[in-house]
Parts: sequence; C-alpha cells; structure tokens
Amino acid sequence: MNKDTLELSKEEMKAYGYSVVDAVVAHYDTLNDRSPIATGSRKEMDSLFLEEAPEKPSDPKEVLDFVIEKVMDKGAIAAHPKFFSFVPGPSNYISAMADTLATGYNVFSGGWSQSPPAAELEIVTISWLLKIFGFPVKKGGGIFTSGGSMANLTAIVTARRVKCGDDFSKAIIYLSDQAHSSNIKAIRTIGFRKEQIRLIPTDSEFKFSTIKLKNAIAKDRLEGLQPFCVIGTAGTTNTGTVDPLKEIAAICKEEKLWFHIDGAYGGAAILDKKGKELLKGISKADSITVDPHKWFFQPYEMGCLLIRNHKYLKSTFVEKPEYLRDVEGNESEINFYDHGVQLTRRFRALKFYMSLKTFGLKAFRKAISYNIELAEKTEKLLRKSSQWEIVSPATLAIINFRYNPIGNSYSEKELDALNQKISESVLASKEAFLVTTVLNGQVVLRMCLINPRTSFKDVKDTIALCEQFA
Repeated sequence: MNKDTLELSKEEMKAYGYSVVDAVVAHYDTLNDRSPIATGSRKEMDSLFLEEAPEKPSDPKEVLDFVIEKVMDKGAIAAHPKFFSFVPGPSNYISAMADTLATGYNVFSGGWSQSPPAAELEIVTISWLLKIFGFPVKKGGGIFTSGGSMANLTAIVTARRVKCGDDFSKAIIYLSDQAHSSNIKAIRTIGFRKEQIRLIPTDSEFKFSTIKLKNAIAKDRLEGLQPFCVIGTAGTTNTGTVDPLKEIAAICKEEKLWFHIDGAYGGAAILDKKGKELLKGISKADSITVDPHKWFFQPYEMGCLLIRNHKYLKSTFVEKPEYLRDVEGNESEINFYDHGVQLTRRFRALKFYMSLKTFGLKAFRKAISYNIELAEKTEKLLRKSSQWEIVSPATLAIINFRYNPIGNSYSEKELDALNQKISESVLASKEAFLVTTVLNGQVVLRMCLINPRTSFKDVKDTIALCEQFA
C-alpha cells in the first residue's frame, strides 16, 4: 500500500476487490433468510462510529470487514421478499456490478468528449424507453437523473421555461392531492409561492377529478392568472392509482398547458398487458418521469425524464462557460450536462443497458406481470376472509387493507389504533416490513408487491402474522 499516492498494489487491489464481490454475492445469496428490518438508535450508532477523522492509516481488510459487518449487514433490505412498504428496491446483481464498473473506471457522463460511449449508451437506452412509452424517438429525448424527485424538478423547470419564459409571477400549476410529495418539493424549490399551486381533490377511487381541474383552470383564467402545467400520476405511491391520463391530455391540449406525467412508480407497468391498458394516454404527455430504480429493478440511484421534444431540455438548461468552449461538439453529439441540472454526472445508463442486454426485455415483462398478478391474488385471499376489509383494491401491484372483522363493535378510532398496532408488532417481530398509510382518514396497511422474489407464501405468512397480532 502506497499511502502517499492513495494506492494499493495490484495484488492488494485484487484481494480487496474479491472480498467486496464475495460480500455482495453473500448478500444476494442470503437475503431471503435475513430480517428486512433495520434497528438502531442515534446513541447506538454514535457509540459505533463517532470518532475524530483518523490521521494514521488502518489495514484495508480490517476497515472493509468492519463496514460489511456494522454498516452493510445492518441496514433495511429493500430487496427482501417480505419488504412490502414504501416502494421496495428489488435491484439485480448485473446492474450492481455495472455500477461497480462505472465507479471503478470513474466515468464522467456529463459531456460527449469525455466518454463518447457513455453518452451514446445514454442516448440508446433513453431511445428504448421513448419507444416503450410511445414517444417520438427522433424528436424525443430525455436524461437519467438521481431519481424521480430530480426528474420531476427537471420537467417542471422545462415546462415553466417553455410556457412562461422568464416571468412566472402569475403562473399556476395543477396536481392532485395524491400526487407524490416530490412534486410539491420541486415546485417550491424552483421559486413558486404556495398560492401558485392548485391541489385538486381526487374522487372516490383516488383519481384526479377532471371536472374540478377544468373548474380550477377556468377560475384562474378569469382572475387573470396563467395556468401553465398539469401533473398527472401514473401509479400513485399510496394506492397505485392511475389518473385519467387521456382526459387530462385532452384538457391540456385544449388549454395549451404542459402535461407532465409522474410515472416514477407505475410507469414500468406499461410492459404488462393489463398495465398498458391502465396507462392509456401516457404517450400524449409532454414529459414523463420514470424511475428505473423502482419497477425496472435497478439499484439506487436511477430516475429518468422523457420528453417529447429534446430541444426543450437544451433551451432550458444550456450554459456556455468559457472552460467548456473546446468540448461542445456537434449537434448530434449530446452533452447531457446541457439537458439537466448536473454538470458532473455518474454513468447511470450502464446498469440499465447491461441488465436489459443480459436478461432481455421479456424477463422484465414477465417479472412485472407476476407482480401485478400477485397483488390480485392477495386481494382475493383477503376478500375470502371475514377479518379483513379492502380499502383500495389491487392496482399496479399495490393493495391497501385493514383489520376490520365482520360483526365487530370497534369505533373508527379503535380500528385505527388496532391497525397501527398490527404494523408496529410486525416490525417489532422483524419478520416483515409492513407499515401503514392513511386513506379517507382511515389508518390502513399497505402492501407494495413489486419484488419478483416475493412468493405468495411470503404474503400469506405475513397476513397470518398480522392476524396473530390482531
């Protein structure tokens, strides 16, 4: 080990690398047998890790062993078959190794001149997604981002630039009360006031109410304001619900508004026959957010923004500092730092490219179809029981239900407390990761079943555990 140049010898690098790969393989090989739950107070974590920055070197193997044992093996396992909450991260080994390559080679994926193949692979994989979602491949474009939050922010900034120019003081943006919180965060981050945001109530099925949307747009125009963008959702995080995309698209076309669809969760369902039917109208959007690190089974971080006209991205984000004047390239050589916020970007396209090349799109289709069918089987199981009430039916692999036995005399407040306690007990058991959400003012249990490793037995065992605690 050469401390002065921060280097290991060739043999030391090999041994270290093999140890890392062994740890990752062991993680994948044993994750089904481990608990998906992570625990640890701030006091406990401080006692393990809190120290001054070390001046002297340590043995690399000792540091690695410590990190694997105390950090990597102690976190929640988002790829676990009984991780049912939030949006699980099933990931896949090929993509994990692709990330290792991208990081090991330290590829700069901002501009064409630094790595033409990296830029080309982003163009190619974006084109695959454009075709999947029915966007024009030649005119359309996009960019890989850290996640859906940054993709939504990029879309809203672009919409504002195209529709409002530099003056957005009277601009109004519309989204439903079930839209993901990242949209509100993005809207506020880029300088909109609270009064410029219209949260449209959803209907009894948690869908964007188009009647209320039309009324809100008309009222704002009469008051001299400037409606410019509507955000629809293709697969809400709470219920998997898909907004009436075709109807919203028609309203946006008539009103000359930008239509952005947040498909971070549910967009990938377009690969399934039922999912594609639910997502009708998605191809009519001006922009779409998709999160490959959700239902396209990629490791964190990987979001994506697709856009109908790629020129809108460049006209929104391009800057020409003098220190980049020699690396601009020609029109066909895309510099992705011109299409988004980041200048320095990691090589995210590689993992998506390598996993699709390795497994094939058919395998992804099959996995997504399995997830949707698993949620539907879970709904049928629950409906056959006198113990459970379906609050929101299986939609794009998400189902919401609560313990509410037929003939019980519980009040709504007692039912809320009971279902909250069931979730807490399941977490305390460390058998499964199952938390609550709130729908129609009721505390409900929510299962998100997008992991192809999750079996129907995993689901049945967890429901039986819930009944035991109830």
